[in-house]
Amino acid sequence: MDLAIGVILLITYVALIYYAAKGGNLMIGFLGMGVIWTFLCIIGGRLTWDEAMVNILQGGPESWGATAVNVIFGSWFGRVLVDTGIAAKLIRSVTELGGDNPKIVTILLSIVTGIIFTSTFGAGAVVAIGVIVLPILMSLGVSKPLAVTSYLMSVGSGMYINTVLFSQMQAIFPDMVYGRDYINWAFPAMGVQLLIVALMLVFNMRTTKKRRRAWALQLDAGVADSNDIPAIALITPIIPTTLSIVFGWLTIPAFIVGALFGLAVTGHFPTFKDASRIISSTFYDGVVDVASLLGFLFVLPIFNKISGVAAPFFEPILGGVLPKSTLGLVIAFIVLALTGLFRGPLTIFGAGAATVGVINAIGSFSTPYLFTLMYVPTIAMNLSACPTQSWNMWALNYSKVSVKDFLKTGLFWAWIITAINLVLVYIYFG
Repeated sequence: MDLAIGVILLITYVALIYYAAKGGNLMIGFLGMGVIWTFLCIIGGRLTWDEAMVNILQGGPESWGATAVNVIFGSWFGRVLVDTGIAAKLIRSVTELGGDNPKIVTILLSIVTGIIFTSTFGAGAVVAIGVIVLPILMSLGVSKPLAVTSYLMSVGSGMYINTVLFSQMQAIFPDMVYGRDYINWAFPAMGVQLLIVALMLVFNMRTTKKRRRAWALQLDAGVADSNDIPAIALITPIIPTTLSIVFGWLTIPAFIVGALFGLAVTGHFPTFKDASRIISSTFYDGVVDVASLLGFLFVLPIFNKISGVAAPFFEPILGGVLPKSTLGLVIAFIVLALTGLFRGPLTIFGAGAATVGVINAIGSFSTPYLFTLMYVPTIAMNLSACPTQSWNMWALNYSKVSVKDFLKTGLFWAWIITAINLVLVYIYFG
C-alpha cells in the first residue's frame, strides 16, 4: 500500500511541475495538490479526516497569517519609496556620480538597485523603479536584453537580505531564524550576485560607445518629481534593514519607522489630514501590489504541511536515488540548477515546496542548510532570470525584449551565480 501511494504521489508531483511550467495558476495547483495528497495520506493511514481539517486545511493558512502582515508592510514601504520620489532621487544621484562612463554608471545603478530591494518588495516597486532605470541603461548604449537582465538580477540580489521574501519562505521553514548566522551567509551571497552582474555588464559592453549623460533623461511622467527631495531622504531604503540587522528590531516596526521617516523628510506631513491621506493611499497601493501573491501564499502552507505527513511514502522509492549527504545535494542542485526556471522543482514559487518534502523524506538536513539550498535557485534562477516571474514578464513587455533574447543574455550568468552561492551554502551550513 505504501509503495502504491508513493508512486501516485510522485506522479502528481511530476504533473504539478508540468502544470507550473505551462504557466498554470500556482494557487490552484498547490490547492489541488494539497487536497489530493491529504486524501492519499488518509487512505494510507497517516492521517484522519479530523486531523486533516484541523492541522492541514485550517491550520495551514492560519499559520501563515503573521507572515502575510510582514509582506503587506514591506510592500507598503516600497510604495512610499516610489510615490515620494525617493527612489527616483537616489537613482538620479547615482547616474550623476558615474558621469559619462557607461560601465561605471551601469554598475552603480546595479548596486543601488540591489540596496533598494534589500527592504522593498512587490511587483509595483519593481515596475515603478524599472521605468526609471531601464531607459537610463539603454541611453548609455546598453542593449535592451542586457539592460533588462542586469536590472532584474540587481533586483534579485537584494532579495537575499529582504525580510519580506525571507518571511514568505518561513511558510515552508517555520523554524528558520533571520539571525546572525543567516546574515553572515546572505551578504556574501548578495555580493556574489552583484559581482557577476558587474562582470556581465563589463563583458557585454566591451565595445559600447558613450551616449548622452544618463541623468539628462526625463523621468517617466508617472514617477514622483525628485528635484525637491532632501539628501537625508536617501538613507530611507536602508533604514528597515539596518534596524533589523544592527539593532535586532522586528520587521513591522522597522518598516513603519522607515516609511514614516521617508514621508516626513519629503514633506508629506504638513497637516494631519495630509498625513492620513498619504499613509492610507500608499498602504492601499501596497496591498494591491501583493494581492495575488497573498492568495498563493495562503494556500502554500496547506501543501507544505501535508508534504510533511506524506514524506514517509517517498522513502521506498527515492531512498536509494537522491543524495543523502550535504555535499552530494549541493552538487545535484548545481547540475540541475536550470530546473529553477519555469516554475520547476528548484524554485519555491513553483514545485519547490514539493521538492522540500521529498528531500526531507530521504535524509535529515538542518533547517538553515535546506532553507538556503532552496533559496539560491529561487532567487538566482526564478526571481532574477525566469520569464514566468510576473515582474520579469513586465520588463520584457516594457522593453520589447523576446524571451529567447532574455534567456540567451542572462542564463549562463544566472547559472554561475547559482553555482557559487550553492558552494557558499555548503561552506556555511553543510
